Amino acid sequence: MRLFLVLLSTLAIAACSSSDSAGVAPPTSCSIDDQKQFVLAAMNDWYLWNDRLPANVDINNYATPEELLAFLATFSPDDGSGSPIDRFSFINSAEADAQFFGEGRFEGFGFSSRFLAADDLRLTRVFFDSPANAGGLARGQRILELNGRTIAEIQAAEGVNAVFQTSPLTFRMREPNGNEFDTTIARDIVTIDPIPQFRVIDNGGTPVGYMELATFISTADPEFDTAFSAFRNASVNDVIIDMRYNGGGLVSTAELLGDYLGGFAAQNLVFSETRFNADRAADNNSTEFFELRANSVNLVRFIVIASQSTASASELVINGLGPHAEVVIVGDDTFGKPVGQVGFTFCEKILRPTAFQTFNANGFADYFDGLPVDCAAADDLNVAVGDPADPNMVAALEYLSTGACPVMSVPGGVTKPTLDDAVEQLDRRGPPWREFAEAF
Repeated sequence: MRLFLVLLSTLAIAACSSSDSAGVAPPTSCSIDDQKQFVLAAMNDWYLWNDRLPANVDINNYATPEELLAFLATFSPDDGSGSPIDRFSFINSAEADAQFFGEGRFEGFGFSSRFLAADDLRLTRVFFDSPANAGGLARGQRILELNGRTIAEIQAAEGVNAVFQTSPLTFRMREPNGNEFDTTIARDIVTIDPIPQFRVIDNGGTPVGYMELATFISTADPEFDTAFSAFRNASVNDVIIDMRYNGGGLVSTAELLGDYLGGFAAQNLVFSETRFNADRAADNNSTEFFELRANSVNLVRFIVIASQSTASASELVINGLGPHAEVVIVGDDTFGKPVGQVGFTFCEKILRPTAFQTFNANGFADYFDGLPVDCAAADDLNVAVGDPADPNMVAALEYLSTGACPVMSVPGGVTKPTLDDAVEQLDRRGPPWREFAEAF
């Protein structure tokens, strides 16, 4: 039986899940000691870098299974920056995990955000069917205060991530035109539309397929067929997929997207190779080949709109298509997560250790620093995603027209987000979204 793989992105969604414990004995009870012993056994068995784990670990030194996991994850290889590569292993609620990957549902306010400066927190996306949307929040607005406290005050204390767990919460907002307003919003269940929009664009007489892809979850699968049917009927050869806030998700959904994009031009060629540690390689390493689907397009050029929040399954698609088509990244460098997780349920929780790495047909998988941008473009929060005036769309369409990147002014001083930063860029859900909590 093939493992249910998930690529969490840089903050939360990413891992691979299996319905059973895949050879790891379940804990005999849900005592804290038994939970910790279960985590230790699973890490020794499945962790991608299990050969680097310490030989003797005293579980009594750690108060919780989460604390033990945090210790074990520090033994992954260093990427040269002084920080471990593994920022992704985590423990979360099994119910929340299943809801997200199966139904695209999570509990939160329903927005994503990012800091433009130390005290300047802006909304990047507001999900349509969400408490945030009902409360008047919109892309481009600035959060001035939360429950009467400024963002600077909060950041100097517990941080906005902690405050976003409060419900209800009163937001003091400033619109791009300078108007300010207050709104009180309570957290609730939000259902994500994985493909908020798609269309065929007439780019100077050449049809171009455009799709905004929010995250890789199973509810995207049937929507792919609808979108690519429209692309195929319009004789599209060039496709733009907007994944600027897409932190990752299911490997199976990424593989399906690969088929729609590359199944015609690269049928039966290698899309990706999945490699586990030496102990698990013989039974679990696998190779995924492109499969021709009824609505696969005859792809010539693949344009990806990306940011440093673009991670994991998003990067898998980019890397997998690279050897077989012209792939151009517009916007910014991606996050850098060529690894994914498997899932082990225990005591109403799920452990998702980093367990595998994905390689393309050329054997390339070394992009822990992200995949580099080809055409730099600013993410203008005052313009709707995918709008003709969106600098990313301008750059993408100009490249398709001329083969060259336009000269654009891109804000400087932006650094790659840390895991905590990434968590603060989303609606701050908590672990299953530890990689891009609410800003997929």
